[in-house]
Amino acid sequence: MSDTAQAGRRFGLIVIGDEILTGQRGDKHLPAFKDMLAARGHGLAWCWILPDEPELLTRQLAASMAQGLSVFCCGGIGATPDDHTRACAAAAAGVGLERHPQALTLIEERFGAEAHPHRVLMADLPAGAQLIPNPVNQIPGFMLREHWFLPGFPRMAWPMAAWVLETQYPAATPPHEAALAVHDAPESRLIPLMRRLDGAFPGLKHFSLPHIGDDPQDRYVLLGFRGHGDLAAAMAALRDALDAEGIAYGPPPETK
Repeated sequence: MSDTAQAGRRFGLIVIGDEILTGQRGDKHLPAFKDMLAARGHGLAWCWILPDEPELLTRQLAASMAQGLSVFCCGGIGATPDDHTRACAAAAAGVGLERHPQALTLIEERFGAEAHPHRVLMADLPAGAQLIPNPVNQIPGFMLREHWFLPGFPRMAWPMAAWVLETQYPAATPPHEAALAVHDAPESRLIPLMRRLDGAFPGLKHFSLPHIGDDPQDRYVLLGFRGHGDLAAAMAALRDALDAEGIAYGPPPETK
């Protein structure tokens, strides 16, 4: 990595909703956030799918906030009785809910007299929360402890997340990756070699990915590195190690 290259951040993603776990709806957030982050040189550290259960949500959000990671949270910030995310976020952070004046104004401007008595509940946010603009219907999300709370609806959540990334997190240099296809050697034979190389190249993560096809000729282990370190040196060391063990390898099939 050059002196001017900037490694990307790793984000968490929390998708909240019983409907995802019961299969009433399929999750679309994981692939969308993966692509959105990758386009700006960032990546996902982990993804949780959680139910609308207050005790569990509070516990998991508290654990997530303790990590100090930037996290996107989608779902459960509405006004219906099964929307617990606002209250759980407040409890996880050890603060109370309070009516946010700017959020209240936005909701009243959007709905007029129909904002009361129920829609205004969406303005009850954790103390100290900052608003996230919603370009679709102007009902904001909020940020608390580096957790960006968004609606569950993709058509709202994704442009709001894009705004967060554009305004809060500078684009970074995407990680680079290279790999070899190792033939006629099971992963178990590669373990000692991988242990020697793992951690030897700062900024790079060593990986193996078996490919098991129906045709015996289509079976191999993809072995390589990804990250922001010295990829050329790492791959040269990998080739030397494979040669020393007499293990056959070649380019990944998709690059032939």
